[in-house]
Amino acid sequence: MKTLADIGEDALIELLVKNLKLDHSVIAGPGDDCAVVLAPQKGQHLLLKTDTVVEGVHFTPETPGRWIGRKAMSRVISDFAAMAAKPCHALITLIAPPQTPVKRVLDVYVGLRAVAEEFGVNLVGGETSRGDQLIITVSLTGTAAAKSWVARNRARAGDDLYVTGQLGGSIRGKHLRFKPRLAEAHWLAAHWPVRAMMDISDGLAKDLPRLARSCGLGFEVAMDQLPCTRGSSSQQAWSDGEDYELLLAVSPRKSAQACEQWRQAFPKVPLTHIGRLVNSKDAKQALPGGWEHFKS
Repeated sequence: MKTLADIGEDALIELLVKNLKLDHSVIAGPGDDCAVVLAPQKGQHLLLKTDTVVEGVHFTPETPGRWIGRKAMSRVISDFAAMAAKPCHALITLIAPPQTPVKRVLDVYVGLRAVAEEFGVNLVGGETSRGDQLIITVSLTGTAAAKSWVARNRARAGDDLYVTGQLGGSIRGKHLRFKPRLAEAHWLAAHWPVRAMMDISDGLAKDLPRLARSCGLGFEVAMDQLPCTRGSSSQQAWSDGEDYELLLAVSPRKSAQACEQWRQAFPKVPLTHIGRLVNSKDAKQALPGGWEHFKS
């Protein structure tokens, strides 16, 4: 089996960009010193985000390449969903040991390209380097309407907290198979008075306090109301992480009609009320949990 050391960087890049599909917004894609794309239209903001998956941290040496690629691209698109934004153009940085089989890298790109095409993302370039382990970084640009993008720091005391989907059980493969809630996020921003939103990547135990702190607030959560993935406990739903569901704070003046509209629009995706934001002095002590990169 050929390895990266056998074929070299130039041949690898030719394989990775072969038959790459790009839309009309790309003026110059892979092959030049920089990618060139059309600027956002008036009334839009430009968004930028980068995210990395690392062998031994986000996947194992046995994880199929296509699932690694899917996860790498889906994670960063999930961040765009959290802001009700539209992802547009991606740069891929690949770091791999020279003895890596070429087929494994190509399989990674099968996953990357599948998700990119599904969500209308152009792969416009990137970089490659040798290293001690497989690492994929996806840097993504996108746009959001200037009047309707959603931040995480605009909620108020009394706002209701909701999550999409089910939580917990990432270790059983969910962290590889998730689908970014992009369509759901745009629907929520258009139909609900959403004041703050973020995606749940490090676990509700980590991400909910982050959202609350950014608003200068505390929170109350009904642990028995958390929507659990089948086979997971409420504690796992709280602390496992890598759910990539949406956490949102909504004005308490929302209408019952809006909840019914959600069920009609997304009948297979639950939207669950889990608590509310409160003044910091009224907040109860939260249970520990969630993922922390630099702590054991």
